[in-house]
Amino acid sequence: MTRPITLFTGQWADLPLEEVARLAAEWGYDGLEIACWGDHLDPWRWDEPGYVDGKLALLEKYGLKVWAISNHLKGQAVCDDPIDQRHRDILSDQVWGDGDPEGVRQRASEEMKHTARLAAALGVKTVVGFTGSSIWKYVAMFPPASQELIDAGYQDFADRWNPILDVFDEVGVRFAHEVHPSEIAYDYWTTVRTLEAIGHRKAFGLNWDPSHFVWQELNPVDFILEFSDLIYHVDCKDVKMNIGNGRNGRLGSHLAWADLRRGWDFVSTGRGDVPWEASFRALNSIGYDGPISVEWEDAGMDRLIGAPEALEFVKRNAFEAPSAAFDAAFSSR
Repeated sequence: MTRPITLFTGQWADLPLEEVARLAAEWGYDGLEIACWGDHLDPWRWDEPGYVDGKLALLEKYGLKVWAISNHLKGQAVCDDPIDQRHRDILSDQVWGDGDPEGVRQRASEEMKHTARLAAALGVKTVVGFTGSSIWKYVAMFPPASQELIDAGYQDFADRWNPILDVFDEVGVRFAHEVHPSEIAYDYWTTVRTLEAIGHRKAFGLNWDPSHFVWQELNPVDFILEFSDLIYHVDCKDVKMNIGNGRNGRLGSHLAWADLRRGWDFVSTGRGDVPWEASFRALNSIGYDGPISVEWEDAGMDRLIGAPEALEFVKRNAFEAPSAAFDAAFSSR
């Protein structure tokens, strides 16, 4: 069966979900990876009569399906320290409340539990998102961060996420963590440590997004092969490197997206440095048959041009594995 190609609605949440669905259908997407912000999905309404049926009816109206939903923004607040104005800007009033940091974390945790319940009600098996991290702030390692401090960060993650994952287990849904700077798992070794922290429980897997590997000089193809049984979802996002002139830094220099002085930037899928062919071959080799979701980000390009172009790129390049070996025809039997 051909893998469906979906559009992640997170970068489109300024538009009503119906408008995004209409555009995606016109362009030829098979479905949506729906974000839990804007008017797209509200996990707190998961058991409200008619709410889920209304969303499914909207998708059906445009001939679209949903295989995954995402809640990056609230997942970020579960473990983050500090909780500050950045979170106020991305969180709903319901989760922010009075802004007390521990209260924000607790309410974000409750929303993640509701997200699992909402996914189950929609008939969806995968929730994509972030975890936040109480130790990302120590990434520069100065002032020095002791091993005890780092260990405490992974324990904090386990303590806060295990009760959330209990609900995921209860409703038969999996969490696909997006390995990403600012999260508890942001590269290869932190992913290993994160999985160890929660005892490798199967409710917690990975969302493969190669854009965050390339600028860190990690191999996105090897990541697929190493964590083959944990690739629960795939997001197609691209990145373009712009270093080597002795000025542009890998850490971004606090420069805005699309500033040409940046050492790297997200670009429309197919226009960057992600090794897409090798990546799709690796996904074929592990038998990944879930959705290929376009997460469209490019601050230098109009999204109404970029999103349909990205779809056509994925269609051309995300080829299926063969049903028979090419040399089978050589056999005389």
